[in-house]
Amino acid sequence: MISEALLEQYQAGTKKYIKGAVIFDEGKLPVDYYQIISGDVKMCNFNDDGHEFIQGIFHPGDSFGEPPLFLERVYPAKAIALTDCELFVLPKARFMEMIKTNAEVSMEIIEHLAKRLHFKSVMAAEISSQEPEHRLLKLIDYNVKYFKPKKEKEGFRINLTRQQMADLTGLRVETVIRAIKSLEKKNQIKIIDRKVFR
Repeated sequence: MISEALLEQYQAGTKKYIKGAVIFDEGKLPVDYYQIISGDVKMCNFNDDGHEFIQGIFHPGDSFGEPPLFLERVYPAKAIALTDCELFVLPKARFMEMIKTNAEVSMEIIEHLAKRLHFKSVMAAEISSQEPEHRLLKLIDYNVKYFKPKKEKEGFRINLTRQQMADLTGLRVETVIRAIKSLEKKNQIKIIDRKVFR
């Protein structure tokens, strides 16, 4: 999102995390801006029963955790490395200085946050009222439309595990597996080597 050159100009450091490492915890005050160089990160909550709900999954070039940084409020979820990853880390004061003096960066951040808010609004409506197959197709189609995965000969590969699909839609993994099989029978999706294609 923000160019590497500009981040380095404002003295952003880099930090590596191994798969499963906690980048920041729910309830902590933010002190840094994070942007992914390589790897994937998820933000999630756990309820009292230990069930995980994924708030978002982020990929190279994405930033995450900005709203609390602007609001000076605690993180509403924790960030965990889904894979080994490397991040740009920019202290809050320098991040604020950067966006105040670079209007194009401010607009990019606004657009980025607006896309995430739009996704949450769309999925909230789907989760509250729709059947599992419909929820999954909405999630899959949203990923194709807005995250623009590369089209392969089989179609668009959806780079989400069954568990991640469940956590993003509020379904149980078993329900996701059944719904995916049903969608395949209806020729709504393809399953090739356990990968889902639209």
